[in-house]
Amino acid sequence: MARYNSILDTIGNTPLIRLGRMAPRHVNLYVKVESFNPMGSVKDRMARAIIEDAEQSGALTPGQTVIEATSGNTGIGLAMVCAQKGYPLVVTMAENFSVERRKMLRFLGAKVVLTPASEKGTGMLTKAEELAAQHGYFLCRQFDNPANARVHTETTVPEIIRDLQGDPLHTFVTGFGTGGTLNGVATGLRRVSPDTEIVAAEPDNAQVLGSGIPQPRDEQGKPTGSHPNFKPHLMQGWSPDFISGLTEEAVANGFVDSIQPVPGDLAMQTARRLAQDEGIFAGTSSGATLAAALAIAESAPNGANIVCMLPDTGERYLSTPLFADIGEDMNADELELSRSTQGFRFDTRSAPSPAVAAQPVTLDKSAEAFVKSAPTQAPVVMFALEWCEFCWSARNLLSEMGVEFISVDLDSVAYQADDRGNKIRAVLAEQTGSPTIPQVYVDGEHIGGCTELFDIQRDGQLDTALNKLGVSFTPYNEDPYALLPKWLHTRAS
Repeated sequence: MARYNSILDTIGNTPLIRLGRMAPRHVNLYVKVESFNPMGSVKDRMARAIIEDAEQSGALTPGQTVIEATSGNTGIGLAMVCAQKGYPLVVTMAENFSVERRKMLRFLGAKVVLTPASEKGTGMLTKAEELAAQHGYFLCRQFDNPANARVHTETTVPEIIRDLQGDPLHTFVTGFGTGGTLNGVATGLRRVSPDTEIVAAEPDNAQVLGSGIPQPRDEQGKPTGSHPNFKPHLMQGWSPDFISGLTEEAVANGFVDSIQPVPGDLAMQTARRLAQDEGIFAGTSSGATLAAALAIAESAPNGANIVCMLPDTGERYLSTPLFADIGEDMNADELELSRSTQGFRFDTRSAPSPAVAAQPVTLDKSAEAFVKSAPTQAPVVMFALEWCEFCWSARNLLSEMGVEFISVDLDSVAYQADDRGNKIRAVLAEQTGSPTIPQVYVDGEHIGGCTELFDIQRDGQLDTALNKLGVSFTPYNEDPYALLPKWLHTRAS
């Protein structure tokens, strides 16, 4: 492995992989797997290019906040770049894009401002423009920024040509959102491989290019609203509700030789097939692009070399229809397999372990003193482990209520010396009659574990006790049992 000066130096040089099971045998169908970029999508290329271009031109100054409207992948790429370079980032995003993207953005330090789904892509773009003007932020303008296209001309095209090792490229297939990949790759291919057919794929129910209807724009060239032929579709990141400037430029320059419409259901089916037949984990837009390439491949001449883009990984689609049929619990086949042997089943109890004779327990005096004194150090004290599902859930309830509490984490480094944590656990088990963790105390009184904490919150006893103690808190009006991991719900409630 090479050594790099920063994570940004790992962007690009993604693999070109020949499909062995899904493609027709008479062609060579290659996929450019952009999930190999550090943040898992093709947008990492553009994110670095736009920021560094703005730095060089002086449009972005040290410490200035960056802002952009994005369905997710551009924002995630920008969050990585801004984190590495030290720029604050604000992202505007329509509320209907996947929750995974919001969480990733916030994990990387970005602020996410949601816009109403009803206002579509134009709404989040307008909000970004408003915020940039109001606060002096640098607006990336990915839909029109030449750096977005240029990075594909300078990096993606040379990689494809290099990896084909002299073989001709007959067809290149890509979807389009900002139009950066379409415009930039087509520009580069026209120079080095002018006979390559460029195919743009789009949703079959929202054919903005295929309609031939121009995008309505104002005198400054800004879209005045949604394209007349746009309809909501399943391919997040593909085809916003307007035709971007970069996409329009690619069409005007004659870079689009044909347009391939793709049904949303077929896109998801193809993404699943790609995972199960080729072992390549990619998102809905990747499935859509591959579906278009497979349609092209059926009628392609023998020996044709076809390359299509796979824009991102499938992990940021877990809460979308792509995973709607993927269950969390065992299905019938898996249950049957589980029952084919006797042990470790949910429908029968495993054979008990041989009884071990009880050994007399000698409790540590200092641990006894600690268990006696610790619960009086704060209104709420919890003996816990740094990580266990019940401890995490109890902490979440107290945090949601804004209750200050002390968590004595018995498995932490502070309690490892002289086996102190286990000595305290032995005292707790003896005094409470329960060997489990957590054990929670309110006003020095033992109330029990996680579920007992949830129960006294449910019936109002916890609120009453906190009010009596003069503790400030926010009433929690949801079911606390919902804070448990899903696999614990039925066992705990």
